[in-house]
Amino acid sequence: MRVIDDQGNELPRGEMGEIVGRAPSMMPYYHNKPDKTVELLWRAPDGTEFIRTGDMGRIDADGFIQLLDRKKDMIISGGFNIYAADLEAVLRQHPEVADTAVIAIPSADWGETPLGFVVLTPGSSATAQDIRDWANAQLGKTQRLSAIELRDDLPRSEIGKVLKKDLRAPYWPA
Repeated sequence: MRVIDDQGNELPRGEMGEIVGRAPSMMPYYHNKPDKTVELLWRAPDGTEFIRTGDMGRIDADGFIQLLDRKKDMIISGGFNIYAADLEAVLRQHPEVADTAVIAIPSADWGETPLGFVVLTPGSSATAQDIRDWANAQLGKTQRLSAIELRDDLPRSEIGKVLKKDLRAPYWPA
């Protein structure tokens, strides 16, 4: 396991980037999809091939991996990297938030900006503005949510994972 930056340079322990890994049983390529294979592989300076995981994280001094977020879920706003998982963790601390997800939406001013989706606890009287104001008071200036959208539920896969691609679809048409 190693950590690389956006340019494919290996990062020292403790620095955050994309996690790449290799194992004797790793797949060598995508069948009949050479372009996907090229995207998947990272080659170390010694020529060893690693698979890009799409996970963002760091390896600490003891060699433990700390996963922070999925690369595709990272929000780049005004040149700052914002991790959706960090914003979701703050939103989950609100006593009237039952469930949450955060995505990037387009912003004319910042390139991207965070949008939070919130499912309130039963009987809650909180408004989207109440939740946004509370969360933004907990967050750093570069992490602030542009808006909150209240939902009855969040789209989920069969195994319960939030389908962020479904949440992104209205904002990032294919």
